[in-house]
Amino acid sequence: MPVAGVVGREKSELRLRVCHHANRAELEPVIAASVPPGATVNTDEWRSYDHLPEAGHPHPTVNHGAGEYARDDDGDGVREVHVNTIEGDWTGARNFLRTFRGVSKVYLQQYLAVFEWTSNEKRIRPPLLRRFFTSRPTKQLTRLASIKITT
Repeated sequence: MPVAGVVGREKSELRLRVCHHANRAELEPVIAASVPPGATVNTDEWRSYDHLPEAGHPHPTVNHGAGEYARDDDGDGVREVHVNTIEGDWTGARNFLRTFRGVSKVYLQQYLAVFEWTSNEKRIRPPLLRRFFTSRPTKQLTRLASIKITT
């Protein structure tokens, strides 16, 4: 099942969405919802991205088929045209999903949402730790645990 991914260069915020097909009709709404108007979108040469200039997004590409993975377009010595950030996120998502030894397509978006959230959180803060480690069972669960069963 295809997954569309968008990651920002400045804030490194990740967005992942499960799609039924990897075509223009499926990718357009994901990009429109995740990318600010006029923002540059770096991709590989997949044809489904060809509409990006029409949508107002500058669209430099890298040609993986020709062995190109990063390119310096403005001559400043920095290879600013690349998709390495999202490629690293794909590796992280695969490693995260691998621990579950198979994920149903029905629940894939939920698993990806957890990965997306942890990726975007970047730092574990005290309120998050308190929430994980200080939750107490509800009264109903406490009462059920204290029932003695006799046979």
